[in-house]
Formats: sequence, structure tokens, C-alpha cells
Amino acid sequence: MGVRLKARLGRHRCRPKIMLKYLLPLGLFAALLILLGIGLTLNPREVPSPLIGQPAPNFTLQRLDDPSQTVSEEIFRGKVSLLNVWASWCLACRQEHPQLMELRKRGEVLLVGLNYKDDRGSALELLERAGNPYQVIAFDGDGKAGIDYGVYGVPETFVIDKQGVIRYKHIGPITPEDWEQKLAPLVRYLEKQP
Repeated sequence: MGVRLKARLGRHRCRPKIMLKYLLPLGLFAALLILLGIGLTLNPREVPSPLIGQPAPNFTLQRLDDPSQTVSEEIFRGKVSLLNVWASWCLACRQEHPQLMELRKRGEVLLVGLNYKDDRGSALELLERAGNPYQVIAFDGDGKAGIDYGVYGVPETFVIDKQGVIRYKHIGPITPEDWEQKLAPLVRYLEKQP
């Protein structure tokens, strides 16, 4: 009887190893499916920025239209601003240009341009043809200021409050729906803040 009991106990000890052998890969597969499912629900245009809630990074750059003058982050103090990063070689920037012209016409927000990794002549030529929606444009020919702002593509737009703190980052061209549903409500809210 002792031999039978030992044989029976031996078989029961092997079962957990066999179960673990099959359950572990199944569990890992299930975890991967869950992560994939979560990833598919995320919006790739809403990449969290570590700059949200932080002061706008310092910069001093030449103005696009007048290299003898400079623009700095101080321009954001006292008024809610949009910092729009764009380039003449960017097709998506051209798509959003009419919306930016409309924003300029409305005058609801200070619109500052950051001309990113561009040729000054090409940028000025585009603005001559299509119109200039910006109150002022900083020229970031080498892209160093863009790096400080975490720019990895254009267009990108930052909403900056009256104290010069970044409150939101929009990736991609601004559409009328983006303005009405996301950006305008935030700009109006921030305008009411001291």
C-alpha cells in the first residue's frame, strides 16, 4: 500500500508542472492581447508631453521676417498663446493654413509661429502667397528650439497660458473641429484665469 500511495503522490506532483507548462504561455498570450486591445483604443495624435504643466522652454531666435530682431519665450507672458510649429516643406502645414488664417481673423488668441528646420526664403515665399496668420514668427533653422519643445514632426501646436506655462499639445494639422472641440474651449477657459 505504501508503494501505491507514493506512486499516486508522484503523479500529483507532476501535474502542477504540466499545468504550469501550458498555463504560463497561455497567460502571457492573454496579457499581450489585453495590451494590444488597449493600444488600439489610444489616439496616436494625442501623445502625452512631459512639458504639459511646465513653463515654456527658453529660447531666443531671430524673427523670420527680420533677422535683426529676436523673439523669446517672453512673448507668451500676459496673453494666452498658440505656438504653431510649421515649415514650408510640410504638406500638413499647408492643409491647416486656412484654419490658422481664420484664427488670425477672429483675433481670439495670440498666434506665434515657430518656423522649424526650414529655408528662410521658402518660408517667406509661402507666407507671401498664402497669407501670414501669425503675429510673430521665430526662425528655428537648425531645429534646436524645436528639440527643447519635444517636436518630432510638424505641424504641432502648443497652448500656452498667460504665465507662459504649456497647457496642451496638439499633434497634426488643426481642423475646424479640433479648434471648436478642443482648443477653443481651453483657450477661453485660460483667458478667464488670472
